[in-house]
Amino acid sequence: MSDNNKNLSNDLEGMIGDAKDGAKKTGDKISQKTSEFAEDAKEKANEFAADAKKVLSDGKNVAIIAHITLIGWIIALVMNGSNKTQLGSFYIRQVLGIMLLAIVLSLIPFINFFAWVLPLVLWVISLVGSLSGEQKPIFLLGNQFQEWFKAL
Repeated sequence: MSDNNKNLSNDLEGMIGDAKDGAKKTGDKISQKTSEFAEDAKEKANEFAADAKKVLSDGKNVAIIAHITLIGWIIALVMNGSNKTQLGSFYIRQVLGIMLLAIVLSLIPFINFFAWVLPLVLWVISLVGSLSGEQKPIFLLGNQFQEWFKAL
């Protein structure tokens, strides 16, 4: 082998060694960053879980969801069943009463067209009360609804 070939071979081996060292350092950095990222992700997931638990334990959310159609009322009933709150139960009873009142009034032949106005007004009043987080019974029948449906 000539001196040129030996120098070239030595240079090539040096370059390969440098490339291996660089790859190892890069791999170590990637591994470190991945570990940091995983730790941050775990922290964020724990924070999110705590926040979600706090939000779902709030009766105000159940009260608002109860106002969103019959399906929303059923979802609110299930949510309130696992973590009963006074506010959630109050508005579940109010909305049930409003829905039943709407059904009964719709069955009366001559007033059914105009009878939807009263339940709509009562629903809006109830929704505003639930948004404020206060237990405000609707006028006329609100206290009766609480008494009639106290099992909920």
